[in-house]
Amino acid sequence: MRAYGFTAVGGPEQEAFLDVPEPVPGPGELLVRVRAAGVNPGDWRLREGSYGVEPPAVLGREVAGSVERLGPDVAGFAVGEEVFGGCPGMVGGFAPLARVTASFAAHRPDAVSPADAAVLPVAAGTAYDALAGLDLAPGAILLVNGAGGGVGLPVVQLAVARGITVVGIASRAKEDLLRRFGAVPVVYGEGVLDRVRAAAPGGVDAVFDLVGGDALRTVAGLLTDRSRLRSVADKPLVADLGGADVTRDRSTAVLTGLARLVGAGALDPHVTSVRPFDEAGAALAAVERGHEAGKVVLELP
Repeated sequence: MRAYGFTAVGGPEQEAFLDVPEPVPGPGELLVRVRAAGVNPGDWRLREGSYGVEPPAVLGREVAGSVERLGPDVAGFAVGEEVFGGCPGMVGGFAPLARVTASFAAHRPDAVSPADAAVLPVAAGTAYDALAGLDLAPGAILLVNGAGGGVGLPVVQLAVARGITVVGIASRAKEDLLRRFGAVPVVYGEGVLDRVRAAAPGGVDAVFDLVGGDALRTVAGLLTDRSRLRSVADKPLVADLGGADVTRDRSTAVLTGLARLVGAGALDPHVTSVRPFDEAGAALAAVERGHEAGKVVLELP
């Protein structure tokens, strides 16, 4: 079958359409006929060697589609059902057929489009798990550093839905978007701490960082209790600062809950670009440049 992946570790020049065998679902896996696949920064980082995947390999880590076949020891799903979920090993999604981890898959409600469902496992799932780990009470104030990105926007929406006040650091171009989703926007750059203190004069109760580096070090100074600091952008630094990475759940229960919120209109996955499969390279390049306004999806025939 025709799939999109990479032939050697390196830059975009290593990407190509590949002719690969149809995958066979292993124990605890579904074989899914893909309708839509989410495109993520982790895809180009994987191509660059960040996760140790040996090429050639098919890119793509989250999909939505119909169940084509069940692997051994799978319960709760049937052939022909519409599902969405994460691909084992973070690979295989940019193809007509993909393996999906059954324990990290859920049924797709009719009210949720394949494109919206396809982008829930990685970004919205990370946001959900971050909030679960912080366990903030209604009325708490959460600072989100990098609030305008793929994970930032769902964490804003999910936190607001829990009654948490969100102060979101992002670019000036994202101010209106953050306000629409219920956050108090703060523009990043010099003087950002003063702007955060003006937005939250009583201080913040927790920080969720999606930027890393000096930006993470700067906002960490707002917390006296560093156990309330989380980052998925700079795991070594957040540990040095006394915080932690986000512990991922990756469960059917989480995905089912997220889909329910989307169907009810309480969570907008913010898909802003749906491209045909033939444009897989251009879609990944757009994500790698980092200027997409929302989530990018590949649509398969």
